[in-house]
Amino acid sequence: MARSSFSILTILSITLLLPVLSLSFSPDSPTDRRLLVLLDDLSLKSSHSIFFNSLKSRGFDLDFKLADDPKLALQRYGQYLYDALILFSPSIERFGGALDVAAVLDFVDSGHDLIIAADTSASDLIKSVATECGVDFDEDPSAMVIDHKSYAVVETEGDHTLIAADDFIESDVMFGERKIEAPVLFKGIAHSLNSANSLVLKVLSASPSAYSANPSSKLSSPPSLTGSSISLVSVVQARNNARIMITGSLDMFSNRFLRSSVQKAGSPKSKYDKSGNEQFVTELSKWVFHERGHLKALNLRHNKAGETDEPAMYRIKDDLEFSVEIYEWSGKSWEPYVSNDVQVQFYMMSPYVLKTLSNDKQGLYHTSFKVPDVYGVFQFKVEYKRLGYTSLSLSKQIPVRPFKHNEYERFITAAFPYYGASFSMMAGFFIFSFVYLYHK
Repeated sequence: MARSSFSILTILSITLLLPVLSLSFSPDSPTDRRLLVLLDDLSLKSSHSIFFNSLKSRGFDLDFKLADDPKLALQRYGQYLYDALILFSPSIERFGGALDVAAVLDFVDSGHDLIIAADTSASDLIKSVATECGVDFDEDPSAMVIDHKSYAVVETEGDHTLIAADDFIESDVMFGERKIEAPVLFKGIAHSLNSANSLVLKVLSASPSAYSANPSSKLSSPPSLTGSSISLVSVVQARNNARIMITGSLDMFSNRFLRSSVQKAGSPKSKYDKSGNEQFVTELSKWVFHERGHLKALNLRHNKAGETDEPAMYRIKDDLEFSVEIYEWSGKSWEPYVSNDVQVQFYMMSPYVLKTLSNDKQGLYHTSFKVPDVYGVFQFKVEYKRLGYTSLSLSKQIPVRPFKHNEYERFITAAFPYYGASFSMMAGFFIFSFVYLYHK
């Protein structure tokens, strides 16, 4: 009886879980759908409601929980319950439930996305997660970003910690085609990029006059972070195409900053009725959650010129044709990806052929070339890495054989000197023999 009850409960649990799993990330629809939002305080749901509502309006299902909830879990029965994680809990010292730093990193290693927002109360836990992702927050817990030239002009602000930042990375893929005109309001802590991590990028940098220090005390020594080396917002695209956004300002997402007007110091005529925060966090979140800049490749084909079937082997000096289809996710559907910098390599230890692919503007990339006069095991390789786009790494192995003995030409042009040498020696021997035998 007990065993029967246990089986029924197991079936019910799996049945209840299936709708959740059906929302998970898939290659056919790569946009994240189910997001776990961890908060320090549930009041952030209202103070940051504009940002959260923008996510909901784009079809995301947000699950709000306190970061110390004892029932926290990212996966169940070996399946992840969420597609992405938003950490708006900078002061949390320890996650609740089964969540810890290792679980967050495993989540990213499994191809899921992450947003981390810190502030002056950032705990060692949040800083350690950020460090593992390739950025280092200022070690001074009382330090903030200060800028006496690029601060936001407000009546009540006197320590110049409210920054008006406009040094964006140039990328239409990340921010869309519409340029962000107004500066972004930032108030928080600085971080720097780990030089050993080539995958992390600054998307919003501090100005050359910025530095990180305690605003309530005088400087006794030069600050450790200064100028453009300070990153205000950084992103990471891992090798598995998981995306991470890290910022030292939780206020940057708040309703107050999103609705606020902004005027950058030194620019009295450049006052904006609305800061660039809403456009910045909305557009960048589209990139983080794969609504933009996600590529897929399919139907990689190759065949001999004039044929359609893919051969099991090529012969040296064969003429062949190569093609592959590449599409970009628009947020709703797959659209043809159009570019003139996609290349294919015919590779064995090193590329013997490197060709730029032509495209028909419908997603099909193609080229043709002659197999090199070298036999062995080759690969067709497409390695495509561009700023803001998911990377493509495709390969297909194919052997190349030499000519068979009966496939060579009867007379090889390159061997004519040897033919001439042979016949001239025969003629010379005949003449020498004749002269030697009959000459007296």
